[in-house]
Amino acid sequence: MNIEQIQKLGLKGEISLDEATIKEYSRDASIFEIKPEVVIAPADVLDIQKIVAFVNAAKKTDPGVSITPRAGGSCMSGGALNTSIILDFKKHFDHLIELGSDYAIAEPGMYYRDFEKETLAHGLLLPPFPASREICALGGMVGNNAAGEKTLTHGKIEDYVLELNVILADGKEYIFKALNEEELKEKLALQTFEGEVYRKVDQLIKNNQALIDSAKPNVSKNSAGYYLWNIYDKEKKTFDLTKLFVGSQGTLGIVTKIKFRLVPPEKNSTMVVVFLKNLDNLVAIVQKILALKPETFESYDDYTLKLAIRFLPDLVRILKPKNILKMGFQFLPEFWMTLTGGFPKLVLLAEFTGKTHQESYEKAQNAFNQVQAMGIKTHLIKDEQEANKYWVIRRESFALLRKHVKDKHTAPFIDDIIVRPEFLPEFLPKLNKLLQQYKFTYTIAGHVGNGNFHIIPLMDFKDPKTAQIIPKLSDEVYNLVLSYHGSITAEHNDGLIRSPYLKQMYGEKVFKLFEETKKIFDPENIFNPGKKVGSSLEYSMQHIIRE
Repeated sequence: MNIEQIQKLGLKGEISLDEATIKEYSRDASIFEIKPEVVIAPADVLDIQKIVAFVNAAKKTDPGVSITPRAGGSCMSGGALNTSIILDFKKHFDHLIELGSDYAIAEPGMYYRDFEKETLAHGLLLPPFPASREICALGGMVGNNAAGEKTLTHGKIEDYVLELNVILADGKEYIFKALNEEELKEKLALQTFEGEVYRKVDQLIKNNQALIDSAKPNVSKNSAGYYLWNIYDKEKKTFDLTKLFVGSQGTLGIVTKIKFRLVPPEKNSTMVVVFLKNLDNLVAIVQKILALKPETFESYDDYTLKLAIRFLPDLVRILKPKNILKMGFQFLPEFWMTLTGGFPKLVLLAEFTGKTHQESYEKAQNAFNQVQAMGIKTHLIKDEQEANKYWVIRRESFALLRKHVKDKHTAPFIDDIIVRPEFLPEFLPKLNKLLQQYKFTYTIAGHVGNGNFHIIPLMDFKDPKTAQIIPKLSDEVYNLVLSYHGSITAEHNDGLIRSPYLKQMYGEKVFKLFEETKKIFDPENIFNPGKKVGSSLEYSMQHIIRE
């Protein structure tokens, strides 16, 4: 790539070629390392348009030149890694532009934590935040179709995106939103690249409607592939390409502005904690609790709990208690479990909300009574600080692993599987059996109410066997997941690690529709290549971290 030509574009933003920056942007939260040639922090839309024009021209003589957008860099699938140009949005595209009575307009580089402070100050919330809420940015949440602990009640990011400003492959910025029949006709009549996109997508769906409808996974969350089944809303009679951009990991265009729908948060909550010695009663408990409509229903395993006890000082620092001694006493039950070997196989956290404390408490009390009547150890949390203890254990396990285990690395490669909750008693023992044959430490945590689990093994990337285990275990786990009609990724998306498995998940015919979709939006393959389509498992394995 001709860096001198980039430097002559007259960009207002920064162009970084130094070794420290290149190294920083070679990694994210995944297991991969790929060095870009240059990192550019665009200052405005015009900067991005100049870069797109440059790449389109350069592509004729340099097939490897491309653009990969990046926001917070917390992606666990390698979605923001590439060998060419990385566009860093967090430096200049980090503003809250407008905050209305039930919506907000923001830029993709704004961190969720900063966005939430602003919205909560006005009594509003974007509820499908992930566990990485402190380090992720809005662009990545849209690119991955993020979801999290509140998704059980409130849905995924795709349910909250009202409008997107997107720069397409022709270098122009367009606004995408839900269109009624008349508005769609106007778009279809345009003799422009935008009109061509609408015509081709419309035709693709109409020609393959039955196949597309049948492809949608029968689970409550899915981040795999392109969401062709979501574009047409048959009830509302709308056509909405934001539904396609969400979860596309920057492979179809570059998002520059996002309009989110917001909701008022429930201000009162009460938690019930269930300690399961085995999985025998899991489905019955899940069904009982789901029937009472908790806002969140989470879980973590015994490995996660042991990790929390091992690194208790870090948890206490995260909790920032007013009374450290009192906080220490609250962990006495966990210490006792450690001493006696009485660790539960699975810990379930069900949080009930209401307009008043009495309302949330009564819901939680009902759940507590029903589960306790089954002879299961259950705890009704009355103190907000104690509830925070359980939330921190659930949310911070991945960060604790990354920080403290020096000789091994966290290895998120089968980290986001989902099956329907009714299959869990059969599914989880089979999953554990697959994992245990490899003799490594791993944690399982996730959203039990959705049947979505995050599996994080600890592995030695210097060991050549690691690169052999990853594809072998991935095959085994994904075959198991698909045998229960699940999805290989509920929230974390495809990236480098799962894109090679999309054909296995959806079949040859649906995968060809994904390839056609990419071609419609990005005929020269300039946007984040090697994700969704055009991927290679061999390439991915060659770029596993080696330290």
